[in-house]
Amino acid sequence: MDEQREGRPGGPPPRWGGPFMWRHGPPWWISGVGGTAATAGPEASTARRPPWVTTAALTVFVQVGSRFAEQGQLDRVDLNAFARVLLFLATAVLLLRHRHPVPVVYATAALTLVYVAAGFPYGPVFLAIAVSCFAAIVAGRRRAAWGAVGGLWVGHLLIAHWLYRWLPPGDDGARPWSEELAAAVWVVAIVAVAELARVRREQWAKERAERAQAAKRRADEERLRMARELHDVLAHSISVINVQAGVGLALLDSDPEQARTALTTIKAASKEALGEVRQVLGTLRAPGDAPRAPAPGLDRLPELVEQAGSAGLAVEVTTEGAVVKPAPGTDLAAFRIVQEALTNVVRHSGSRHARVLVRHETASLTLRIDDDGPATGTDAGGSGNGLAGTRERAAALGGTIEAGPRPDGGFRVTAVLPRAADGVSRARTAPREE
Repeated sequence: MDEQREGRPGGPPPRWGGPFMWRHGPPWWISGVGGTAATAGPEASTARRPPWVTTAALTVFVQVGSRFAEQGQLDRVDLNAFARVLLFLATAVLLLRHRHPVPVVYATAALTLVYVAAGFPYGPVFLAIAVSCFAAIVAGRRRAAWGAVGGLWVGHLLIAHWLYRWLPPGDDGARPWSEELAAAVWVVAIVAVAELARVRREQWAKERAERAQAAKRRADEERLRMARELHDVLAHSISVINVQAGVGLALLDSDPEQARTALTTIKAASKEALGEVRQVLGTLRAPGDAPRAPAPGLDRLPELVEQAGSAGLAVEVTTEGAVVKPAPGTDLAAFRIVQEALTNVVRHSGSRHARVLVRHETASLTLRIDDDGPATGTDAGGSGNGLAGTRERAAALGGTIEAGPRPDGGFRVTAVLPRAADGVSRARTAPREE
């Protein structure tokens, strides 16, 4: 679980090493080719730091190793101050190999070629061109890497088999061709390893982009779910409050007792709405905590009927089939669908009577909400986002919703939802169409 949370907002910082680094890449590979600290994220600052440790270690190794190589090559020029400067520069420029891979690979190739042309001993100096070539290929600068290595190889061929007559040490002959074959093998090996590293880096970058897109999609889906919850809670409660406020104002002088009843209903509806809003917002403040109150379901259908009745809407509920509690997601969606449908009847229909049918079947749950009255607004279904939100709820569970006018007048909303939770998994794992 800790490995899954690494790199996410709010999770522990990434541990660069072991399986995590193999899946996500070392820190200096985090930023893409040409990326900047502003676009690559917090890890980009790590990617931009010069590799001081590895460069210093390589510099020491090349300086010391060249001394040992000198002892076995008596036909070459002894190391002097000029040779030490060339060795130092060839490794020092590697500090910039991640930021400027192209100039670095050409610089190391040129310095190495000057070192060889001066007649100094062969040895660890070729590690500099190997490291810079590797860095350039990994950074996606393959042509530059191949060009630099190819130029070094051609230059060495000229020096070893033609120009050696005019170059130090002066009394040596042409180098054996077997050395050129060995050098070619080493070049091919370096390029192959670098290409494999580049491919792996591109895979890491693609995986990071896919994870970022998935996280963004999950965040968008969560925001949409919260928006639906808040809409359903507030639309229903405010509709009841609006109707009761109108009743209270109309009867304030002529029937104070009835006006008091309307105010009592407003207080109860607003209290319930505040409670549900707090529950929804509480999940935003503490996403990992369990909710303090259970999510509403069809067992609270009598409360909806009572609230609708306080708004002047008589609701008749009919239940068919063996009553078995559906999965929590289906239960919540069913409650919100009925709630939204009754809210639309209160707000947009001239009917004061509605019928709710709940049919329990083996694999599905069917809801049907009817009213008989003509539309008093744009249409009986409402003009806001309520029905769109209920369709999204049903689609997320693998269900369907149909809403529209009835042939004999009035309006009907029919929803079919899967009873089991596997509908949710099927909907989430289904391929997304672009």
